[in-house]
Amino acid sequence: MNARDDHAPSSASRPQLIADTALRLLAERGMRGLTHRAVDEAAGLPQGSTSNLARTRAALLEAAVGRLAEREAAVLTPEELPRPQRDRPSGAEAGEAAGAGAASGAAAGGAEVPALAEALSLALHRYLTHHRELLLARYELALEATRRPPLREVYDRAGRAFREPVVAMLAAAGSAAPERHALSVVAWCDGVLFSCTAGQFHAAVPTRAALRTSCAELLAGMLPGAGASRDGTGVAGE
Repeated sequence: MNARDDHAPSSASRPQLIADTALRLLAERGMRGLTHRAVDEAAGLPQGSTSNLARTRAALLEAAVGRLAEREAAVLTPEELPRPQRDRPSGAEAGEAAGAGAASGAAAGGAEVPALAEALSLALHRYLTHHRELLLARYELALEATRRPPLREVYDRAGRAFREPVVAMLAAAGSAAPERHALSVVAWCDGVLFSCTAGQFHAAVPTRAALRTSCAELLAGMLPGAGASRDGTGVAGE
């Protein structure tokens, strides 16, 4: 892909500058290219600056994970997330309810699919067009975390901040199994991002419309009433 990545804010503090530079080096050079000296040089800082902040390699990696979580959280603002309708039964309650309760859950699911698909497709498209550097850094850190249990804890803790809102949105939309459905949604999103960054589909970025349609198709199989759109697939026409 030829899309340029967004860079970190120029007004970043020194800890942010060091962490942002570490993320950039991970994306450009891989894990072997990340050293304290390399961060100092790439950030234009006096030698020893990175060591003063993060004395060990483990500390530097943890700082990178923390900064990655901060920057990924800004890809989609809270104002851009769908707002669940109030007084809607949870997924479990919708599954147990009969008559009017079940019908209400089904209608809610159908109504929520476009908003959920819109938000998720927007986030995916932004990643693929402007934040490829963050994706590459994340993949490097994820693999390293499999070999470093302390880093794994930090990485997983950061990941929960993204997974839990997906669970909540699916539950509010009427999912009867929000945790299981969240696994499918997050795994699908991760698969699209990896395939379009480092996998078989890296040569071209999918359009936002294509991402939105695919996301709606996925959600249509999870949420009650979501398959009742006018084209019979759970996806509204483009």
